[in-house]
Amino acid sequence: MAKITASVFTSHVPAIGAAMDLHKDHEPYWQPLFAGYEKSKEWMKANKPDVIILVFNDHATAFDLSMIPTFAIGCADSYTPADEGWGPRPVPRVQGHAALSAHIAQSVIQQDFDLTVVNHMDVDHGLTVPLSLMCGEQDPVNGAWPCPVIPFAVNVVQYPAPSGQRCLNLGKAIRRAVESYEDASGKELNVQIWGTGGMSHQLQGPRAGLINLDFDKQFIERMVTDPEGLAKMPHVDYIREAGSEGIELVMWLIARGAMSDLRDSAQGEATAGKAPKEIHRFHHVPASNTSVGHLILENS
Repeated sequence: MAKITASVFTSHVPAIGAAMDLHKDHEPYWQPLFAGYEKSKEWMKANKPDVIILVFNDHATAFDLSMIPTFAIGCADSYTPADEGWGPRPVPRVQGHAALSAHIAQSVIQQDFDLTVVNHMDVDHGLTVPLSLMCGEQDPVNGAWPCPVIPFAVNVVQYPAPSGQRCLNLGKAIRRAVESYEDASGKELNVQIWGTGGMSHQLQGPRAGLINLDFDKQFIERMVTDPEGLAKMPHVDYIREAGSEGIELVMWLIARGAMSDLRDSAQGEATAGKAPKEIHRFHHVPASNTSVGHLILENS
């Protein structure tokens, strides 16, 4: 009654949101970046899902150092754009899908992943910037995002962060949860899963401003061709090659793990499906002090 049809991967740089909100997206500095998402916005219009599961990291908005869950799923009916210190972004309130959220929580926890269930959560740029990039500007008062969104927060801020392998396996568990969902209306839900964050960047210390183009391009390529091998990369390699904030890229592996070509024989699953179809790939530097990467994959 539900299936994951596509995965979207993108950086969620806060300055991108500010550029959109201040209508600077056509300025020479920003225009090349936003041009890279024009095809994505057209694809999104033609492939509008019923629900998006959006994997992101909270930036001390919903959680702080007093409580940081490793994995947290939003189970509310709606989510307010957060005030990150300069007022909330002028974007619509995010509508949730509480029934599917609750089902995913139950199914994934029964698959031995410990999720924190969150019934109230303000969502920051980690979630709203990807929506803006893929869906375009929306009227903050009378507008709406194209579909409900399930926020799925991952701790990549405070040590220890989950491993890439753990994230890939979690994506597989989320796919199994989605495929076992039965909607009350009897409708088959078209679900997309988005992995956000990264790419290479470091915001502090002697290596502040680090960008590693070779690593970023190789990472995107391996997301398509070798996700199982990529999942084995240790944390120290992310830090060494992509900077302290490069660890956000493990969240891409959750979305990649949810694609139908990655089946788990230990869970009794049949032979893997075909490799996903690559729809669009984009990479740009710089955006603020960050490398921006983007990829869209469709299940075959």
